[in-house]
Amino acid sequence: MSTATLQSQVQTDAAAILALLDSMLQANRDKDAAAFAACFAPDAAVYNLAPPLIHHGIDVEEKQAWLDSWATPVDLEPRDFSVNVSGDVAFCHGFLRMTGTKMGAEGAVRFWMRETLCLERLGGEWKIVHEHTSVPFYMDGTLRPAFDLEP
Repeated sequence: MSTATLQSQVQTDAAAILALLDSMLQANRDKDAAAFAACFAPDAAVYNLAPPLIHHGIDVEEKQAWLDSWATPVDLEPRDFSVNVSGDVAFCHGFLRMTGTKMGAEGAVRFWMRETLCLERLGGEWKIVHEHTSVPFYMDGTLRPAFDLEP
């Protein structure tokens, strides 16, 4: 394969991965847990903000219950995302800003978090096989999440 052909394939794959990321963000905004889960491999290793320490795949009912606990759409705005592709594997990392209004006492939510995604081409389609989401915390003894940080 020529260098130009390889570069073209990498650009095509990166565009497909960014489209998958957009689909995931839109599904979250639309409160469509099934569409959100469709972006992931069934056995994906998911290290997100909710306990337990690891989830295996997306539990559609659990995700839908969480989405239904919001009074507004749950917007996730990506920033500074880097996509790296090598053959049938890829990884992305950057920041996501979550905004929305929870039902009940929590009210308005707005904070930045870190996001890393590992993807694999499965059956000709890119799927997320590993997600790691985190929020830094203050190491001053309070262990407070650092929701006030911005990229």
